[in-house]
Amino acid sequence: MTVLQEARLARAGSTLSTISSVLLRYGLVLVIGWIGLLKFTDYEAHGIEPLVANSPLMSWLYGIFSVPTFATLLGVLEVATAVLLAVKPWWPRVSAVGSVLAIGLFVATISFLFTTPGIGEASAGGFPLLSMTGQFLIKDVVLIGVSAWTLADAMAATLRSQ
Repeated sequence: MTVLQEARLARAGSTLSTISSVLLRYGLVLVIGWIGLLKFTDYEAHGIEPLVANSPLMSWLYGIFSVPTFATLLGVLEVATAVLLAVKPWWPRVSAVGSVLAIGLFVATISFLFTTPGIGEASAGGFPLLSMTGQFLIKDVVLIGVSAWTLADAMAATLRSQ
């Protein structure tokens, strides 16, 4: 490989890294924010009800809050998390808090894989063949990884800004 080819490859890699970091962070903002806004709708409030109701970690919340109230509170948390993630260029330390919240949100949703009935598709022989609910939840493993990356990115930006 020539020096010129190496320089082009380095530039392309740097550009791809920049574009990828924007897509990771703001893709996560879009996903969490959009899903958070849906929590203000009746259909989404009742859509998450079986997940929460079957969770030993969260079912007790329905003893305190109604289904719509819990969904609204969760929506506020999710939208706030998205906003915190989005402010990284200006306030990386604040954005790190959003990353920690995102990790917590996705750990909670992944826990539903172990507590919600019907995660395996019964007509296909059950687990590990996932139902639509199982497929919806398993993708959060990747979103935890993205959230952890945004945390590392925000921490590095915080150190650079000092």
